[in-house]
Amino acid sequence: MLTKPRGAIREHAIHIEVADSDIDQLGHASNIAYVRWVQDAAVAHSVAVGLDLATYKSRGAVFVVLRHEIDYLRSALRGDRLAVRTWVPSATAATCRRETEIVRAEDAALLARATTTWGFIDVHNARPRRIPDDILHLFGDVPKKVGKSS
Repeated sequence: MLTKPRGAIREHAIHIEVADSDIDQLGHASNIAYVRWVQDAAVAHSVAVGLDLATYKSRGAVFVVLRHEIDYLRSALRGDRLAVRTWVPSATAATCRRETEIVRAEDAALLARATTTWGFIDVHNARPRRIPDDILHLFGDVPKKVGKSS
């Protein structure tokens, strides 16, 4: 069912260095780079618990982004080393909320906070599908909330 399950991981972090290609015309990391880092951390968390894209497809459903909200607090600059930390605090039947923090390693400054709503959809008809309990368990026994928003 799961590819190389590694057990529940409540929090996950990736470490990156701000590259030349991340820098915009104003000399700091672009908004697009932040969105990419948020998504990269989410995908890495999923893979770390044994849920890669092939595994999701074999189960007939995948997570897709429904909404990103990012608070940009400080600029990331070329060469900064960053920790992108993520976790899933809650879910509803077919959505989950994922929180992400981007922190500069050198001084532990919080650069950005993000909340992403992910929808679990059927790969054949693109309709919402209930998130299986075993998947929520792998992300740290995520509690399910009743209602439409996560």
